[in-house]
Amino acid sequence: MRRHEITDEHWERIKGFLPGQAADPGVTAADNRLFVNAVLWIAKTGAPWRDLPERFGNWNSVWRRFDRWSAKGVWLRIFEELKDPDLEWLILDSTVIRAHQHAAGAGKKGGSDQALGRSRGGFGTKLHIAVDGLGNPVEFILTGGQEADINQGDALIDGREFDAVIADKGYDGDKFVAAIEARGAAAVIPPKKNRIFKREYDKHLYKERNLAEQLISRIKQYRRVATRYDKTARNFLGFVHVAAVMVLLL
Repeated sequence: MRRHEITDEHWERIKGFLPGQAADPGVTAADNRLFVNAVLWIAKTGAPWRDLPERFGNWNSVWRRFDRWSAKGVWLRIFEELKDPDLEWLILDSTVIRAHQHAAGAGKKGGSDQALGRSRGGFGTKLHIAVDGLGNPVEFILTGGQEADINQGDALIDGREFDAVIADKGYDGDKFVAAIEARGAAAVIPPKKNRIFKREYDKHLYKERNLAEQLISRIKQYRRVATRYDKTARNFLGFVHVAAVMVLLL
């Protein structure tokens, strides 16, 4: 097995979730493993698709297949199948991903900005993350880099049951805290400095927020996540889900 390629054990766990099964309509995809290895090579190295080694086949064919799988939500489906979240705690965080100059220029169909925008850190994308009490990924949302963290708070907790939500001051807002407490959960969110009345929170439990920071560090080991090269939000999110799948397989 070459570097950056999926192990036999991990392949056995995901191969049944991929398109092109014998029972599926159309042609059976006998080369699914070769294709996944090609995607992992790109994800890890951050290289342009044109530099894909010849052993993986024609680079343009591989890219088109990756684009197609991203559009159909295949990477998301694999991620969802592998998830088994421990939602005693739900930990929220975000990270700004700098966009390479090649990420600009996608068509804005329907007014879409492809989750790109300018913030203090420059031109990029903000990745909003929910993590469970074991440090495993639960949800990812992309926005422009200028988006405030709290604006995605409701979406990150929507439809989930938990005993506590742990997040930094960026999520401190009366409505969001009330929404958490209305569900019988604790809002472990430190109050902002400009609050007149300082809300109490569990300072010991708040230390667990580092689990989200650890996850961000792990997925950013994939260079296609650490820097955004993709013009479309769906393809960049595809690489995020690929990295998350590999984290869940470990």
